[in-house]
Amino acid sequence: MSKVVLNVTMSLDGFMAGPDVSVEHPMGRGGLRLHEWIFDTSASEVDTAVTRETLDSTGAVVLGRRTFDVGVGVWKDTPYPVPCFVLTHNARSQMVMKSGPFTFVTDGVKGALQQAQAGAGGKDVTLMGADIAQQALRARLVDEINLQIAPVLLGGGRRLFDHLGIEPIELERTRILASPHVTHLRFHVTYARKTPSNGVPTPDLDG
Repeated sequence: MSKVVLNVTMSLDGFMAGPDVSVEHPMGRGGLRLHEWIFDTSASEVDTAVTRETLDSTGAVVLGRRTFDVGVGVWKDTPYPVPCFVLTHNARSQMVMKSGPFTFVTDGVKGALQQAQAGAGGKDVTLMGADIAQQALRARLVDEINLQIAPVLLGGGRRLFDHLGIEPIELERTRILASPHVTHLRFHVTYARKTPSNGVPTPDLDG
């Protein structure tokens, strides 16, 4: 089955977007600084290789409605050339773009991921947006985190790892690469064994 992968760039102080995300500022004020390494990958063979690897390994995307609303005007297409599944409360018909369709899913993050995995052709399902990432992590559905750390302190904006609950999420670091512009980290998500009220850990049967 396709892996569910969170692939995101974050500031050193934990923000994946700046303040005041809107159609006018899809990454928030100052948030484009996080993605300078993508806009100029030719400056680093490491960054170029990571970008190409992500494109080649992605078979479908799951994103939230807000990410779609603020991003589609910038992309003028799907964000990756693959089927994209938008988690939303309001049903609407499929939107076919040049590189693939946007399908709007109303039956929760698990349902969206199931549809994406079915359409990914065995490749990874990439998550986009903080809310989708947090929902998938809370539901223990993320297999891998590819985290780019940009050398900047944004000071405010949308945090990536908020609202995850109190259960630990265990990570195994499987790769670290660095360029002059960003540090690339890869983690396998193992999750912790659940601890009941009696304090005795029980096996994690969910994943």
